[in-house]
Amino acid sequence: MERREVPQSLHGSFPSHETYHHDTTMIKGKKLKLPDRLGSLVAGFDDKDDDSRGSGSALDFGEELEIIQTNGFRSDRETETETDGEDDEVQEEATVKKKMEGDEELEHHGRQPRHQKDGSSHISVMKTIEDDEKRSDIEYEISQKVINLEKLQRIVSTGLPEGGHLRPTVWKLLLGYLPPSRDLWEKELVENRQKYAKLKEELLLTPSELARIKEEAFQSNGHDNADGSSDGPLIRHQISQEDHPLSLGKASVWHQYFEHMEIAEQIDRDLQRTHPEMKFFSGETSFGRRHRESMRNILLLFSKLNPAIRYVQGMNEVLAPIYYVFSTDTDVQNASNAEADSFACFVRLLSDSVDHFCQQLDNSSVGILSTLSRLAELLKANDEELWRHLEFTTKVKPQYYAFRWITLLLTQEFNLQSILRIWDSLLSNPFGVQEMLQRVCCSMLLCVKTRLLSGDFAANLRLLQHYPDIDIEHLLKVAQELSPDTSSYRLSL
Repeated sequence: MERREVPQSLHGSFPSHETYHHDTTMIKGKKLKLPDRLGSLVAGFDDKDDDSRGSGSALDFGEELEIIQTNGFRSDRETETETDGEDDEVQEEATVKKKMEGDEELEHHGRQPRHQKDGSSHISVMKTIEDDEKRSDIEYEISQKVINLEKLQRIVSTGLPEGGHLRPTVWKLLLGYLPPSRDLWEKELVENRQKYAKLKEELLLTPSELARIKEEAFQSNGHDNADGSSDGPLIRHQISQEDHPLSLGKASVWHQYFEHMEIAEQIDRDLQRTHPEMKFFSGETSFGRRHRESMRNILLLFSKLNPAIRYVQGMNEVLAPIYYVFSTDTDVQNASNAEADSFACFVRLLSDSVDHFCQQLDNSSVGILSTLSRLAELLKANDEELWRHLEFTTKVKPQYYAFRWITLLLTQEFNLQSILRIWDSLLSNPFGVQEMLQRVCCSMLLCVKTRLLSGDFAANLRLLQHYPDIDIEHLLKVAQELSPDTSSYRLSL
């Protein structure tokens, strides 16, 4: 299938792997071969300035949002006290996690903008009570023998309390990684983690390492010399053309290995730029390097399972929230398996966006132009004045700004803390991630309406490509209260 001509575009399907039985799944007219429960398709887009990530504070519904200074996660210099040396990895990880949780608590309770400090004590107390009640409700729901997903979705749509094990467990449930029946959790987790380990062993080892392992297994099964001894002359093995390191054939395992090494180098560069303000991702300690190595494994394995799509710049941004949430789980066993769990949930989350990146489907009902058209329809149904100003007066088309919003699930528009809150609403939406994503994108336009109506093409494009810091709760409230679109508007090019 022809690929889109976008930066490092990606399309394709999972190849069959001889080690596994593959389920063949039809997604909107294309066959995707998934290694049992693992594997999917995804896409990304270009970089965006780090300073465009936002956070927020409380505002009344309907107000024009005031631009405030971003809080976000603090920088390395603010969050880390200089030390003369490193403790061991376990102690270091516990310390950093504790600091991050402290930063989140400060974000919610101790770092309001100056104009909000009057009455902040009362608001903080009410917020604490509300979070405690919500935490109790969620803990009760996920403790049931069979979880009521509809009820859980309703609770989570208003946001998950920070800290603890709630978000990792709830996200796994909402993404279908954990089944509703608690009795099946352990079995499912063990099976999927074992499958991931097997995929890593077969797809991430060098051909020589894999050949050595196979040879050792062959010998351990009793295929030594006739007398059972390893003494004697060495047996010369025939090396096929496909197994030769200098082979240039596309079927050569070494040719494929070197080809993927170029992708691995791109992944490494992108991971260095993933939330650079957080030591969790970018620190040059063993702690930070280990997290980057795990994310590298996930993205490289995804690339190998999708030879027609491979890795695209921006996938690292989509993976980051999932991996961060699972790695900071207070359950030690779950946290130690964050890499395997993140891979499974990463591919599940992005499996429904493949059609956005197939050029042949651009003008179909499932292509990217159709998705952008639905965003325009939603805006027209809720604010025709703003829609006309963008569409006809300033001619700022959705494809100029919303392509990245939609494909990267808003991960380059806000800071990590805000992304986690937005994703609570995306994942808990009963009509799917894409439906709620459309609402949030439309809300982003409505929340800066005054500035857009007063701006020209250049000003509006700059505003939407570098979205300002706003109140996330207000943004999501506007999104929830939007009227559904009822028009048949088609995107004009």
